Amino acid sequence: MGIMIYWLYEQLLRRGLSLLPEQLCFMITEQDMADAPEKITEVSRWCSELGIRGVTFHISTPDPARVDPFLPFICRIADFARLELHGSTGGGHGEVMGEGMPVHVAIGHSGRGEIAGCIRRMAEDGVEPGKVDEALIDSYLTFRYAPDLVVKTGGSHLTDFLIWQSVYSELFFSDVNWRLFRKVDFLRALRDYQARKRRFGA
Repeated sequence: MGIMIYWLYEQLLRRGLSLLPEQLCFMITEQDMADAPEKITEVSRWCSELGIRGVTFHISTPDPARVDPFLPFICRIADFARLELHGSTGGGHGEVMGEGMPVHVAIGHSGRGEIAGCIRRMAEDGVEPGKVDEALIDSYLTFRYAPDLVVKTGGSHLTDFLIWQSVYSELFFSDVNWRLFRKVDFLRALRDYQARKRRFGA
């Protein structure tokens, strides 16, 4: 009976969605990956099934090498989506595999580090200070998209990832830990997003 009620509630939430974010970002931790390494693939599939245009996962860690044991789970995303995997070093795009909805997985990245890298590359390219504007900075970013919705599970603080790109993003904080994050929790986040009136800084 409980499973049936859960399924009916999930269907009710899904039918009530008429406005979806185009770009989603989930901020999780190294410990989240250790607790539920398969969850990142599961959530990616939910996004793909709903028709989300792109999703990003930021895995916060002081040492990206500690996420290496979970890479086989992350790479399963390429079975149904276009996975772009970014380590914490380098300024360009990372390893790409698969086809379909773009899924970016950024391991140990810092938003402040990304901005510093933009400035460094502009200096290396000899860009004149008077020519620096928002559009130019956008063109030097590693992650060149702005998430409509940023989801943080488990009640911990956000990181500075996408600090430039997410300035107008809607934020959703879930008390549910990543390991226990269910599809109904995901749909509730989307319902909450749909109910908001976005102002984009106005």
